[in-house]
Amino acid sequence: MSTTLPVLHLADAAPPALTHSGSQAQLLLAALLGIAVIVALITRLRLHPFLALTLGSMVLAAVAGAPLDKLTASFATGFGATVTSVGLLIGLGAMLGKLLADSGGATVVADTVLARSSKRTLPWAMALIAAVLGLPLFFEIGVVLLIPIVLLVARRGNVPVLRVGIPALAGLSVLHGLVPPHPGPLVAVSALHADLGVTLALGLLVGIPTLVIAGPLFARVAERWVGPLEIPTRTLPGEDASQRPEHTPAFGAVLGTILLPVVLMLAKALVDVVVDNPAAGVQRAFDFVGSPLIALLLSVLVAMFTLGRGAGFTKERISGVVEKSLAPIAGIVFIVGAGGGFKQTLVDVGVGDAISSWADKLHISALLLGWLIAVLIRLATGSATVATITAAGIVSPLAVGMSTTHTALLVLAVGAGSLFFSHVNDAGFWLVKEYFGMSVGQTIKSWSVMETVISVTAILLILPLGLVL
Repeated sequence: MSTTLPVLHLADAAPPALTHSGSQAQLLLAALLGIAVIVALITRLRLHPFLALTLGSMVLAAVAGAPLDKLTASFATGFGATVTSVGLLIGLGAMLGKLLADSGGATVVADTVLARSSKRTLPWAMALIAAVLGLPLFFEIGVVLLIPIVLLVARRGNVPVLRVGIPALAGLSVLHGLVPPHPGPLVAVSALHADLGVTLALGLLVGIPTLVIAGPLFARVAERWVGPLEIPTRTLPGEDASQRPEHTPAFGAVLGTILLPVVLMLAKALVDVVVDNPAAGVQRAFDFVGSPLIALLLSVLVAMFTLGRGAGFTKERISGVVEKSLAPIAGIVFIVGAGGGFKQTLVDVGVGDAISSWADKLHISALLLGWLIAVLIRLATGSATVATITAAGIVSPLAVGMSTTHTALLVLAVGAGSLFFSHVNDAGFWLVKEYFGMSVGQTIKSWSVMETVISVTAILLILPLGLVL
C-alpha cells in the first residue's frame, strides 16, 4: 500500500471561482508575470520572499482573470494547508537540530569519525559527517555548525581547506535538496502527493553517488582551480569552548537519535510493500510510527533524554533549548507557507494544466521539465526552497496518474534543479564566501560549480531510474 504525506488535498479544497480562469496563452502569460514579479521583488528590491510570493500570487491570479474579490482565496487555502502539514515538521526538525547542536552531539560525531580517519580519507570522513549531521539540520545551521570542524580538521591534518570543506558542503547540500525531512523536499512531496518513504529511499539512492562525485572527487578539482587558501584564524560560531557543555552524550546515542526518524519512515515504506494489507495490525502500527509527524515527534522526545540529559542539561535547560529552536525558523515557515499559497494559485487558475498540455505537445519528459523549471527559478531568485515550491506547483498536474516511484522521482528532479549554480543572489553563496575567506571568483569556482555538479549529477541519475523503475 502506498501512503502519502498527510495533508489536505489542496486542489479539492480550491475555490471554484479561480479554477481555469482564462485561455491557455493567458494562463502561461500569468505564470510568467507572476514569477517575474517574485524574481524582481526578491533580487531588485530585496523584499522578503514571503512578501514577494504573496504579491506574485496576486499578480498571477489577476492576470489569469480571477475576480478581484477572490484574488487571495487560493493563496490563503494553500498557505494554511502547507503550514498545517509541513510547518509542524519544520518545527520538530528545528528542535532536534538545536538539541544536537547545543548538547555537543555534533562534535561527538565529528571527533569519533575523524579519530578513525587517515589524511587520505579525511575528505570522505567529512562527507560522511556532513551527511549524518545534515539529516536533522537546516542548511544554514549545518554550515555554521560544520565550519569550525572543517577548519579544525584542516589545521590538525595540514590539508588544504577546500579538500575537506567541499565534501562537507556537498553533504549538507545534497541532503538539503534531495532528502526529506528538509523543507524543500517535504513541500514537493506534499504538492505532488508523493509517498514519503519511497521518496526518502530514492533520495538516498541518488544522493549517495551524487555526494561522492560532488564531494571528495570534485574537491580535488576545486582545490586546483582556486589555489591555496589561508585557513581563517578567527573564532567562529560553535568554536568557543566556553559555549560547550561540560558533558557530552555518547556517540551511539547521538547517532541513533539522528537516524531514528529516517529508520522509522523507511521501515514504514518497507512494511507497506511487504505486508500490503491496510487491515493488518503490523502495517497499521508502522503507518502510525513511520508517519513524518510521529517519527519526528518521537525523535525529539528521545533526543531530550539521549542528547539533553546526556549532556547533563537540567529539565529547565532542555525546555529552554527547545523553546529557542523555534524563533529562527519563523521566516522559513512563512516562506514555505507562502510558496504553498503561490503553488495553490497556480493550480487553481489552471496554469499547471496548461503547462502539462504544453509539455505533452513538445514531448518533454516530466522529470526533465521539473528540473528545468526549478533551475530557471533557482538562477533567478537564488532560493532553493522557492525554486522547489514553485516548480512543484507548476508540474503538479503531471504527477496525476503517475506511479508511486515516478512521483517520487519527480520530487527529486525538482529538488535537484533547485540546487543548480548558486551565485550572488543566494545567501548561501555569501555565507560560504565569508567563512572560507574566499573572493567572489574563488567562491564561484568552488561552491557555485559544486552546486551545479550536484544538480547535473542528480538529474543524470534520476532520468535513467525513471526508465527502469
